Amino acid sequence: MHLGKEEFSVVNRPRSSQWTAIPMEEALKIVYDAVVPNLTKTVPVNLNRTGFVLAEQIIATHPYPQVRTSVKDGYAVIATDGPGPKEVITVTTAGSITDIVVRPGTCCRVSTGSMIPEGADAVVQVEDTALLKHNNVEELVVDIKTAVKSGTDIREVGSDISIGQILLEKNCVLGSAEIGILAASGRRHIEVYRKPKACVITTGNELVDFTADDVPLGKIRDTNRPQLMALLNSNGFKAIDGGIVSDTRKHICEALDVAFKFSDVLVITGGVSMGEKDLMKTVLQQDFGFTINFGRIFMKPGLPTTFATGKWRTDAQRFVFALPGNPVSSWVSAQLFVVPALRKMAGYKYFEHTVIKVKLTESISLDRRPEYRRAWLDFRMFQEATPVAVCTSKNQLSSQLLNTRGANLLLRLPGRTEEKPFVKEGEIVDALIIGPI
Repeated sequence: MHLGKEEFSVVNRPRSSQWTAIPMEEALKIVYDAVVPNLTKTVPVNLNRTGFVLAEQIIATHPYPQVRTSVKDGYAVIATDGPGPKEVITVTTAGSITDIVVRPGTCCRVSTGSMIPEGADAVVQVEDTALLKHNNVEELVVDIKTAVKSGTDIREVGSDISIGQILLEKNCVLGSAEIGILAASGRRHIEVYRKPKACVITTGNELVDFTADDVPLGKIRDTNRPQLMALLNSNGFKAIDGGIVSDTRKHICEALDVAFKFSDVLVITGGVSMGEKDLMKTVLQQDFGFTINFGRIFMKPGLPTTFATGKWRTDAQRFVFALPGNPVSSWVSAQLFVVPALRKMAGYKYFEHTVIKVKLTESISLDRRPEYRRAWLDFRMFQEATPVAVCTSKNQLSSQLLNTRGANLLLRLPGRTEEKPFVKEGEIVDALIIGPI
């Protein structure tokens, strides 16, 4: 197969988009219906796989603790024996065991977490005792000064975890606490969902690598690729660098062909609008036989955001997010579509961004398209009942990269109507949490 053998003629390009700009809700549904949790794999528990999602339920196969243990440092006694002198007949410390039985008039010195011997049913703390007799090395007799009830300061067998108890549910995201629970479970291996492999590619004859020392006149540094790779990496997905691809059919086809060999998901920026070098949709359809599920979304920024699916050289389904070339548009589109899609593929039960209500600190003129405006939470004003959001800048053009700086929210603003041309200062709107707050 000769991919990209002939270039497209600019004289044949359409003068208006053939793609209907669909509502955001419809676009999200299309993506979420298409992506499914990835295949699973078995991994050793000791690899500390934080960020992975369990593909199985973890059930306790033994109780914890496995023996009765003491809550405090003190003496294990028989509760009905009451106060008075007690002979210290044995000692346990954490990890040690004893087969000596505590009988009336005797006790066992215990430490926090140590075994309670048979016969004893309560613990008296050290502070409620006095030493009566010793041999200069060991305590021989202690005076129990207070009465205790049966069960006082004793952790019974299985009081923390009982046999058959669900320790971790399927689709649980593994964090540090979950790793500790797995360690306590005694499991050596667990089943987790594989994380999808995502490759980031930027297209454009005008681009030079961001590491270049000099930028020739008419060229610009590629900011989309490092920005989007950092975004995916920060969400727990190791992004693959697909490099910069020039705006020719041949080069685009070659780059996609290589990327599909080691990636489940391609995240591509540029080449999806109406320019004479915007070839991506046509290449995906004609050269790869992919289905364009949508080619435009009625939102701002990110109108030409494209989502395509298909199979290439294998039976495995591949997914392509072709994003606008403007840096803000690509970043916002990736936040809205790519990150939740990857999370769903990785097995996350709750894969969408959390939405909160926030109060605006300024009036904003609405666009005819629903807009996702960059903002951050102002903790200096957090004493109010509703969190306060501050826009990162007045100028929110899609080419102005600085208006993404510090953003941990995307304000979800409605489209403009005659009845509502703007939102007022102090008005409450929805905001998606996209970063640490």
